[in-house]
Amino acid sequence: MTDTLKALDHQTLTALNEEFESKASNRVAMNAVTAAGIDEVSRNYDRSRLLQRRFSVTVDNGEVTSQERSGRCWLFSSLNVARFIAKRSLNLKEFEFSQNYAMYFDKLERINYFVQDVASLIAKGEPSDSRLIQHLLQDVMGDGGQWTMALNVYEKYGAVPKDLFPETASSRNTTEMNHRLRSLLHQAVAHMYAEGADIERIIKDTVEAGHRMLTIHLGTPPTSFDWEWTDADGEFHRDGEITPQEFWKKYVDAGLEDYVCLVDDPRSEHPKGRKIGIEHLGNVVGGTPTEYLNVPGQFMKDCVRRILAEQGIPAWFGADCHPMMDRKNGAWATDLFEYDRVYDVDFDLDKEQRVRFADSAMNHAMAFVGVDVADDGTTTRRWRVENSWGCKIADKGYFTMDDPWFSEYVYEVAVPKSMLPDEYLKALEKPAIMLPAWDPMGALA
Repeated sequence: MTDTLKALDHQTLTALNEEFESKASNRVAMNAVTAAGIDEVSRNYDRSRLLQRRFSVTVDNGEVTSQERSGRCWLFSSLNVARFIAKRSLNLKEFEFSQNYAMYFDKLERINYFVQDVASLIAKGEPSDSRLIQHLLQDVMGDGGQWTMALNVYEKYGAVPKDLFPETASSRNTTEMNHRLRSLLHQAVAHMYAEGADIERIIKDTVEAGHRMLTIHLGTPPTSFDWEWTDADGEFHRDGEITPQEFWKKYVDAGLEDYVCLVDDPRSEHPKGRKIGIEHLGNVVGGTPTEYLNVPGQFMKDCVRRILAEQGIPAWFGADCHPMMDRKNGAWATDLFEYDRVYDVDFDLDKEQRVRFADSAMNHAMAFVGVDVADDGTTTRRWRVENSWGCKIADKGYFTMDDPWFSEYVYEVAVPKSMLPDEYLKALEKPAIMLPAWDPMGALA
């Protein structure tokens, strides 16, 4: 194989250096980028200053939350939708759910899901060095997730106010906890392959150990609590003892459990109007499977616009947040940075090619809380986004997204099932096209 590959020799390297030095613009770019960084040099000044931060429809969700040094954006963003509904129900100006509580039960359930799933594969004869097993081992016990996975947790375990199960050192920074849990699960798989007759015992011991480790890191979550609050008008309320499940059902009464996840999978072999799923992707055994309805991006925009304008609540979505992002100022636009001009490279991949060749996938979840709609009442121009990176960046933590950026980098939105036309409702009743565990549509936010 190496005989057919051409080495980078001295002659070629000399030619490359000479070509670089022959253009004065290359040296100007090098001087600027080495001193200030590529984003500062390539920022499109006109685009940046002309990106308006005003919206015809705005849903005010108060102070922005912070996931700190963790990958819990999917939990933060889904709970940001839920907290808006709870604030409205409780007549509160500010309120926050415990993201630590949600993560505790997601990780506990995911430990059980993983060992049960691998045990099933071993029983079917899956080799330990297969691509599937190696992918599952590498991907296990990260912080990422999906809307459906979040709702699986809320439906089973409910939710609690943040002050009743606050953040811990490990929930703020999950790195070390995740490393230890990952080692526990890697060890469990090794033992299951080596001691096939004892798989049930290994599963039981692993879940017990996982529960113990999670409780040490995150605390013991409440099973009930006394709920009382003073509303925005200064009136005191007492609801007595209530369970997390009862709290969720009573104060987040907006039908979130009936939402459907829409995705824009741009690959031509995956038809629009069909349901797709990802093998081995889930968190709660017996919960709702992680499946999506593949639809055009414009339909996703229309649904989100209607949620904001007609229902007046935030809308959850997943995107590839990194391309063309000004994190400090809180902006996304497809022409926000002129990398092509600085590098003299034409970056010409379209959305389908970026997905197909591993250049883009969903990696972050947020909530839409505003949209600017043209005078025709339907054409969207830009979007207001509630992020979970704290209030010290952007517009006190809120970002602005240009509409073309939505088309290129938003992959998933959660919408009420009632918004779907009959053809899409019928598609939900058909079996999903199942994609392998490593497919990019299985990327977790």
